[in-house]
Amino acid sequence: MALTQTDLDALDAAIASSALEVRLEGRSVKYRSTEELLKARSHVAEMLRSSTARRSSFRFQFLTARGD
Repeated sequence: MALTQTDLDALDAAIASSALEVRLEGRSVKYRSTEELLKARSHVAEMLRSSTARRSSFRFQFLTARGD
C-alpha cells in the first residue's frame, strides 16, 4: 500500500483531536502515544516529499545530430 496525502491528513486529524487511533480504508491503527503518532506523521510526510521529489526531478533533453 503506497502512502498518500489522505494518510497524512488522517494522521493530522488524529493529532488535532488528541486521538490515538487512525482509521483509513477499513484499517485501524492504534498508537501507544502521541509521540509515536507524531513519528508516524513525520515518516509519512517524508515519504511523500521524497516521492514527489523523485517524480519531479526527471528531465529529458533530446539532441539530434544531423549529418551534412
